[in-house]
Amino acid sequence: MEAKAHIKYARISPRKVKIVCDLIRGKDTKTAKAILAQTPKAASELMLKLLGSAVANAENNFEMDPDSLYVSETYANPGPILKRISPQARGRSFRINKRSSHITIVVAEKE
Repeated sequence: MEAKAHIKYARISPRKVKIVCDLIRGKDTKTAKAILAQTPKAASELMLKLLGSAVANAENNFEMDPDSLYVSETYANPGPILKRISPQARGRSFRINKRSSHITIVVAEKE
């Protein structure tokens, strides 16, 4: 049995989130929370909140023991890109891509 939690349209690049995802994948939830709390990345705050939500979903919806949970899957997929224009010299313009991501954490019980 597994429980999931999602964040959709998070205004952070998926490339930045994937670095934090790799840190906690396969770890138990207490260790993952400690890692996220001490990681100086912008995505770690979002991931910490999302991990708490996934653990709460497992506990309340599926009646799993929160002490025996681990992060079985975590991934970040690209969301829609906001395209903006930055004016440059001599009448030119450069595009600025403001990326978003869809983040998912799946927790499961140890057997």
